[in-house]
Amino acid sequence: MIRVVLVDDQPLIRSGFRALLDLEKDIEVVAEAGDGRDGLALVEEHLPDIALIDVQMPVMDGIETTRRIAADPALAGVHVVILTNYGFDEYVFDALRAGATGFLVKDVLPEDFLHAVRVAARGDALLAPSITRKLINRYVAQPLDTPTCTGLEELTNREREAVALVAQGLSNDEIADRMVITRMTAKTHINRAMTKLHSRDRAQLVILAYESGLVTPRNA
Repeated sequence: MIRVVLVDDQPLIRSGFRALLDLEKDIEVVAEAGDGRDGLALVEEHLPDIALIDVQMPVMDGIETTRRIAADPALAGVHVVILTNYGFDEYVFDALRAGATGFLVKDVLPEDFLHAVRVAARGDALLAPSITRKLINRYVAQPLDTPTCTGLEELTNREREAVALVAQGLSNDEIADRMVITRMTAKTHINRAMTKLHSRDRAQLVILAYESGLVTPRNA
């Protein structure tokens, strides 16, 4: 059973998502809140698999709520999925940096919404390649001047190669083809890299790859 906490300041939006999720036999909404402070308390209480969190809310916004969830070791199993009305904007980028797994636009098709919840709960490809490419475009517009030290020296050459390909927007299947390995081996390289680099998910790998200088907008 996938356990979900809903956090959104619009009751109609919350009730719509809840009605959709409650129809699924493998998903349970365990709690809901109208602001980030109450949402964080519910996440701490229920330890859900997924926290669906709106970006802009009163009292505490989605970015700060995400940051506090990601910073708490006791909540390491909680995957934050950001909800937004606006598509990929600066708020979403900040939320990904804060530790969010991915994001959904609120007008997403019901079947895509349910699929995203299940994917996030598995800890699998949590950012679609199209979203990864938008992250890349952000770095093209505003590249960092000075790479940061991120612990990449802990990775094997194949793990570094896999991380670089993730940062270029490739899916696991595409990475497997490029590296001439199986999809499972590609996934293993990526998962091991995430463990060594203390990255919660694929989104964090992409950001880390650019901030470390492993990948630059030019070679992406």
